[in-house]
Amino acid sequence: MDRDWMWLPNRLSRDYVEGVKSFIQVAKEHLRWDNKTRCPCRDCQNARFNDLLTIERHLIRFGFSRSYQKWIFHGEEHESQPNEQNDIGVDTEIVDATDANILNEVVDALNDACGHIDNDINLEESTTHGNFDYLLGEANKELYPGCKKFSALTFFVKLMHIKVLNRWSDKSFDMLLQVLVDAFPERSNIPKTYYDAKKMLRDLGLGYDSIHACKYDCALFWKENETLDKCPVCDEPRYKFCNGKGKKIPQKVLRHFPLKSRLQRLFMSRHTASDMRWHKEKQISEEGVLRHPADSEAWKDMDTQFPWFSQEPRNVRLGLATDDFNPFGSMSNSYSMWPIVLVPYNMAPWRCMKEMFFMLSLLIPGPQAPGRDIDVYLRPLIEELKELWHEGVQTFDVSTGENFRIHACVLWTINDFPAYGNLAGWSTKGYKACPVCNEDTSSLGIRSKICYMGHRRFLPLDHGWRRSRQHDGKPEFRPPPRMFSSDEILQQLCCLKHQKPGKHPNNVDRKRKRVPEELNWTKKSIFFELEYWSKLKLRHNIDVMHVEKNVCDSVVGTLLNIVGKTKDTNKARLDLADMNIRKELHLQIQGNKLVKPHACYTLTVEERKEFCKFLKSVKFPDGYAANLSRNVSINDGKISGLKSHDCHVLLQKLLPIAIRPYFNKDLCTTLVELCSFFQKLCAKTLYVNDLEKLEEGIVLILCKLERIFPPAFFDVMVHLMVHLPREAKLARPVSYRWMYPFERNLGTLKRYVRNKARPEGSIAEAYIVNEALMFCSMYFTGIETRFNRSERNEDRFEDRVQGCLSIFSQQARPLGSRQHLQFSKEELTKAHWYIMNNCPELRPYLDEHTKELEKTSSHNLEKRQEQEFPKWLADRMKALRVKQSPEATDELYSLACGPDNRVHTYMGCIVNGVRFHTKDRDDRRITQNSGICVSGEHDGEEIDFYGVLSNVVVLNYVLGYKVILFKCTWFDTNQKKKRIKHDYNFTTIQVTSTWYDNDPFILATQAQQVFYLDDYKNGHNWKVVQKVNHRHMWDVPERDTNIEIDEEVCGGSDEEAYQDNESHELNWFVEQDDGFEFQRSDRLNIDPEVVNDNVLILENMNDNDDNFICDDIEEEDETLDDYANENEMWLSSDSESESD
Repeated sequence: MDRDWMWLPNRLSRDYVEGVKSFIQVAKEHLRWDNKTRCPCRDCQNARFNDLLTIERHLIRFGFSRSYQKWIFHGEEHESQPNEQNDIGVDTEIVDATDANILNEVVDALNDACGHIDNDINLEESTTHGNFDYLLGEANKELYPGCKKFSALTFFVKLMHIKVLNRWSDKSFDMLLQVLVDAFPERSNIPKTYYDAKKMLRDLGLGYDSIHACKYDCALFWKENETLDKCPVCDEPRYKFCNGKGKKIPQKVLRHFPLKSRLQRLFMSRHTASDMRWHKEKQISEEGVLRHPADSEAWKDMDTQFPWFSQEPRNVRLGLATDDFNPFGSMSNSYSMWPIVLVPYNMAPWRCMKEMFFMLSLLIPGPQAPGRDIDVYLRPLIEELKELWHEGVQTFDVSTGENFRIHACVLWTINDFPAYGNLAGWSTKGYKACPVCNEDTSSLGIRSKICYMGHRRFLPLDHGWRRSRQHDGKPEFRPPPRMFSSDEILQQLCCLKHQKPGKHPNNVDRKRKRVPEELNWTKKSIFFELEYWSKLKLRHNIDVMHVEKNVCDSVVGTLLNIVGKTKDTNKARLDLADMNIRKELHLQIQGNKLVKPHACYTLTVEERKEFCKFLKSVKFPDGYAANLSRNVSINDGKISGLKSHDCHVLLQKLLPIAIRPYFNKDLCTTLVELCSFFQKLCAKTLYVNDLEKLEEGIVLILCKLERIFPPAFFDVMVHLMVHLPREAKLARPVSYRWMYPFERNLGTLKRYVRNKARPEGSIAEAYIVNEALMFCSMYFTGIETRFNRSERNEDRFEDRVQGCLSIFSQQARPLGSRQHLQFSKEELTKAHWYIMNNCPELRPYLDEHTKELEKTSSHNLEKRQEQEFPKWLADRMKALRVKQSPEATDELYSLACGPDNRVHTYMGCIVNGVRFHTKDRDDRRITQNSGICVSGEHDGEEIDFYGVLSNVVVLNYVLGYKVILFKCTWFDTNQKKKRIKHDYNFTTIQVTSTWYDNDPFILATQAQQVFYLDDYKNGHNWKVVQKVNHRHMWDVPERDTNIEIDEEVCGGSDEEAYQDNESHELNWFVEQDDGFEFQRSDRLNIDPEVVNDNVLILENMNDNDDNFICDDIEEEDETLDDYANENEMWLSSDSESESD
């Protein structure tokens, strides 16, 4: 067809106009669902989609793209011609069918990254459009003359992906580029340095703003202060050197990563746009079931108070997280940097808490922590949040093809307790340290510290324990602390005096004394400038991760009497004497010695060694937790260096089992209840009725602990447990509100530091590059990226024919070298019958065969069917096959023919992302992956069968079909033989005898993984069973589908903390016996410890009797020293090297 008219210089001529109309007729037949198609004008270059009227105007105004001679995007087939060019200006000789797909991926990414530009915008003056043209030019540019696989852009991006995924250093990358430049032809478009490559990727990123700050954190040189050379508050110079020579270097630089553009990109990307409506369109809410923040009271209350906000499901609800970290990883170099991270809760559970969807908003510089002056640095973010709430931002939603105005709000903050105080403006020290109890906080000054007891206040007014004097030496008749309304909080804040920000030495407000009317308020938080903030039901979360770690440290430290960790110190015994309680634990004089009686809650030296020996013997499944044996010293009877997740697993899974042989029933029961409380609270799915029981139960647990441990045990972190169930009811599962994922993110930011002289700049530059690469990774399919990379426990089995029958489509992959084995006839018959009896598609045939057997006799039907059905089915399928009946499918025919007696065996298998090893292999490793549990029937009763994996067997059927079986050894858990016990929440089994030896096979997909722990209470022949709920599986119902979601779409799963699936699955009990009594608090059969005589001269803590409270912002909270500097939470991923 003659198309010379396309290049006519006069685009208003009749021939050209008629030709455009003919093109529009052709394009009309190839529209998208939204009645748009690619625009081939010189400006859009087939990279943008427009409606036909707009395309016609563009073609008249700009003309056709010179490269678009064959209309391949509008219905014509592509034919490779030597001189022909495709739609976006790339010679077709370098683009075959596969390469066209790669190029389309690039164009899609560029189109989404640069946005869908409104036709009314002056494109010539658009910066975004300029970036698009530049990047499109790079996408069109050959990597080197004649290259058919890569353009310059695709090569750079994919090479950068490899660098990031494998953590290459900048120097090694420069060396690689230099080798490539030397090896490739001279006219190649390969960057010479990492810096050159990074410049290109900046245009795909969203950038950041550098805002100068006063070195004393007084103010930002921003907006009205932007032109100043001195701080408007303290008059300190803005720059380090300002002599008129050289470049001016600011004292401090705040990096601000604009939030609006990052929210817009979530909707402009076709891979995330529809996910932002998941909470409204796909989530199924069930009454009393809590799976997602959208189920929470806080979310629903927001909808009620601001209905205009909830009417648009695309409006974004955010969580704000912050914590400090040392970018140098060395505690000898004190440096505190504070990133502010936002997370979008609109997405599904398996996506919204993934690091790839975290948005870094601010990077607050060090070296000192901002403290209460953090509000100075939050100003740019707060201004953005105000705009997003009131005006919103015009955004294109690629999933619907329409523009809309996006609004956003922050639901709550997530942080550790010191950061809680900085953001909320409430001092987390002193007699009123609890921000929830507020002025009603129960506290008591004891020797050298403050304790927070008085939990009987939360009991019913008629409870018997309120009259007891054995908790703190006096009865308790006060009502529970009240919940303060928003108006009451605002009224309290009105009493605050204005304070000058900053840490300048001359600032009189830096170390001031608060009057009692100010309570523990240090400021009115900047968040109250947000219209909705005062109306939120939960503004700041108490971090469960840090509470759990501190409680674990206190409990374990006290039980093992670890120096520096134990709360049972000499001063603690003097506190008991001061309060006149538990006299048997008071320091005593025996002869000429001062001795400390051995408390009932402290282990002896030998018991400590045995306790540590138990922990040393623990072997976890793959990816479950770190190897705790490295933190345990049996000879010293000590545990040290535990990370947050170590404490998480120790408290919930190991401690309740380990303590049973050593303590009396009352103490043991109370500690098991405490561990169960955290286990149930941390479940992925919560139930309101469970949380109500937890709310009542934790009060009883704390009251019991007050009868057991000394007052020094009850620091503010222990007290905060009482508020955790209430916050879970308000904001739903803790996995959306704890610090685990954000601590992990801090580790990622720390690895960005290449230039230790400029850590903030290193992080900012690396972040925007990685942000661009993360965005591109969603579009590229031909290379492994963070978005599409397979998990380590990939269960795809390539060496088989996939079938429609469930047994031929197992999600399982054998591991290790393949061994050949010949099954006996008996083994083969057993295995084949088990497969047929567990194939749901054969149920109609089994029922039909049962009826035929019943016609002859109903005696011993099961045994007769097992013997006769395989032959019956084989004859049936063969006959149908001869008749060419469609009923005899390949799968049914293959199954009926039976397996080959030559089988393959393996030492391991991955099933649904879960790694299993045989017992022989486990014995040589430091992990335990051989434990098996499966439900079955015994004597007409449904029970759980426990065993170990002996072998992984692959049966081969005709036509290439395969079935993977687990051959297991089953422990005899017959209840009548008393070989299984149930103690508290634990199941203990005897492992010396086995049963069902003639029925060892199960389908690989039927196995549930368990691991076994030594039971020191019942003896070495007994094991405690622990079931495993894997982190990468989500059982969340959706409107479109009701399946378990695998996190393969979002990357690895080992980043998350371990959680049980549902709180309903966990047994929960708290003994509420009003007669709860300890016979004695000491152990008479253990010799007391001799202490130093001069302990008697220790004096009580001096109270401040002048009605003033000192608010020293530089003071650290001693109770938080154990975790305040913990910047990374590394989970163990058991690899083949068994390294952490």
